[in-house]
Amino acid sequence: IRMAHLALVGSHRVNGVSELQTCLLKDVVFPGFVTLANDQIVPITNGITPRQWLVMANPGLTELINAHIGRDWPKHLEKLEALTPFVDDAGFRDAFREVKHANKVRLAKLIRERVGVTVDPTSMFDVQVKRIHEYKRQLLNLLHVIQRYRLIKAGRPPAVARTVIIGGKAAPGYEMAKRIIRLIGDVAQVINDDPDTRDLLRLVFIPDYKVSVAEVVIPAADLSQQISTAGTEASGTGNMKLALNGALTLGTLDGANIEILDAVGAANMFTFGLHTPEVAELKARGYNPWSYYDGDEDLKACLDMIASGAFSPEEPGRHAAVRDSLLGGGDHYMLLADFRAYLDAQARVDAAYQDAHGWTRKSAWTVAHMGHFSADRTIREYAEKVWDIKPLP
Repeated sequence: IRMAHLALVGSHRVNGVSELQTCLLKDVVFPGFVTLANDQIVPITNGITPRQWLVMANPGLTELINAHIGRDWPKHLEKLEALTPFVDDAGFRDAFREVKHANKVRLAKLIRERVGVTVDPTSMFDVQVKRIHEYKRQLLNLLHVIQRYRLIKAGRPPAVARTVIIGGKAAPGYEMAKRIIRLIGDVAQVINDDPDTRDLLRLVFIPDYKVSVAEVVIPAADLSQQISTAGTEASGTGNMKLALNGALTLGTLDGANIEILDAVGAANMFTFGLHTPEVAELKARGYNPWSYYDGDEDLKACLDMIASGAFSPEEPGRHAAVRDSLLGGGDHYMLLADFRAYLDAQARVDAAYQDAHGWTRKSAWTVAHMGHFSADRTIREYAEKVWDIKPLP
């Protein structure tokens, strides 16, 4: 029984939840239905509530915004655009950076209490918080961390110190997710205990990730990792929450990342990787992960470290299945194909972060251009396109 077909036939409207996902529904999943009813599938991008994810979670930034554009913006998030002239004001940028630092100090305290790891609030806080799933590619993030570790140990330290923060939950029976979480923990222990690297690189997995933790993590993020394989993320909202709080996005052109890119501009976002049509074309042609493994010495070295027990010396074979899932299992979400482009994007992040004023300008600009992503706008579009109702006076 084709459950999706039944759901569509029984529905008045179907929402694609982002522009990209709506196009995929029309062109790939339901092309025959579109011929019968072209207006049934509608694009209404998800949104977030600024009352929770900025006013409550980030009172310092809220007060800074209030002082410059008034207090009406939480109900009309598009009014944040009035901040645009202030991004070139040095005093505003200094105050913006002070708010971010205070939020990082607050998160550092939470990490010390929950995880027992001391992190430096002056380092870049590189954040990936979301459900643990192979398509969201926490493992790609971890490969970059291992590559960074390798370079430091080889005497080629990066110019920017980073604290990489990962958080999220997984389905109880999802074995590979559990393997990835355990690998993150093992890599973190090696890096955080190594005197050669601990001042330049920290890795933290925050346990029991939930809303109350997110309200501390999200305002403190400098970098927001949104790195799912193009075409797989319908429209998560973590990218919106992080951007609204001034984190710059490092992401693939997937889900609502595309609309964030349209809103903030290419100069204020770090994009990389295969596009959705390229993913489909590569799969159709016959994707071979071994060709990337054999053709990239850094990738090979990172995967071999995982499989050889470098991060689990007491049990050398503990993480071999992770590498095998990529090479023997076909690398369904194409981590290896995007690895080199991801490293190049991370190098651009490092270069940008060294310019503190330039980074803060990008961060403040991002906040000012997130008005489209309010849940209020989402609900208005539902009222107009789905429910056919008018608001009360």
